[in-house]
Amino acid sequence: MNYDKRFDGRKPDELRPIEAKVGIIPRATGSAMLKVGKTHAVAAVYGPRELYPQFLQDPQRAILRCNYNMLAFSGSGERVRPGPSRRSREISLVMEKALTPVLDLEAFPSTVIDIFVELIQTDAGTRCAGITAAAMALADAGIPMKDLISAVAIGRIGDKVVLDVTKEEEDFEGGMADIPIAMSVRTGQVTLLQDDGEITKEKLMEALALAKKGCEHIRTIQIQALKDRYREEV
Repeated sequence: MNYDKRFDGRKPDELRPIEAKVGIIPRATGSAMLKVGKTHAVAAVYGPRELYPQFLQDPQRAILRCNYNMLAFSGSGERVRPGPSRRSREISLVMEKALTPVLDLEAFPSTVIDIFVELIQTDAGTRCAGITAAAMALADAGIPMKDLISAVAIGRIGDKVVLDVTKEEEDFEGGMADIPIAMSVRTGQVTLLQDDGEITKEKLMEALALAKKGCEHIRTIQIQALKDRYREEV
């Protein structure tokens, strides 16, 4: 089935409106907020701090722990059941794997860095919003990083590849492949690539090129949010 016009009127390569702010939680080591359309993510970083019990410590590096959670009434569909779920644990692990390649964890041996990501409102792209917000929070916490990680969800909807899908597009009856992608724009390293659905090699390469374009724009917003935070402190 063809997908000729997006439900919200955007062009195939157009992001939803994005708003970002850093340093929003006073008692956290670092924190950030990201709004992508109707998806709102808040990230807080605590640490590096000594990890207990001691047998869990790595004497060579810090351990990164992510905790992803959707609030009960954050979704546009049914109420989310409170507490950990298989999906939240999976996304927490995905976030750790996506963020770790740019972090200098060897600078903090025998410690733990905890990242808590809360989704207070959702309209698709939640793991990408969480990863993007977490990267800003890590930078706000002063954790040494090679680059920021930016993330966006690509969709193969019908015969089209589009940037930054919404929940309405995820539910498209004509067939849809959801492809969350995270990357370091500066190094060109892709740290997350998942695919839920069928897609050809040609469409996947188109999705990667579109994701790079979207992540480049998202990265400029992340950097501006960090600069604004610095200006507030001066």
